[in-house]
Amino acid sequence: MSFSEWLRTNSQHYLLEASEREMAKRYLGTAPPLPGGGVGPLFWRRVFVPAYRVVPWAWRRSMMQLMPGSHRRHWSYRPLREGRGTPEP
Repeated sequence: MSFSEWLRTNSQHYLLEASEREMAKRYLGTAPPLPGGGVGPLFWRRVFVPAYRVVPWAWRRSMMQLMPGSHRRHWSYRPLREGRGTPEP
């Protein structure tokens, strides 16, 4: 696993976990217990997630664009098949 893939996987995991805990706390009244422990999860939960949320969206977008990954691929348009109409606007 490359560094950028590792970074993306971990950041997605801990950002999703934080969002799920906030939703549970808001709508269920309590957040579930945190799974796992250690220095790594502590860093992601206590440093990365709050720092990520403080950074303005324009900066986050610029940093993401600099990193390699699937988000840099562009959609390719397939030619229309015969017999099928064009999509409605």
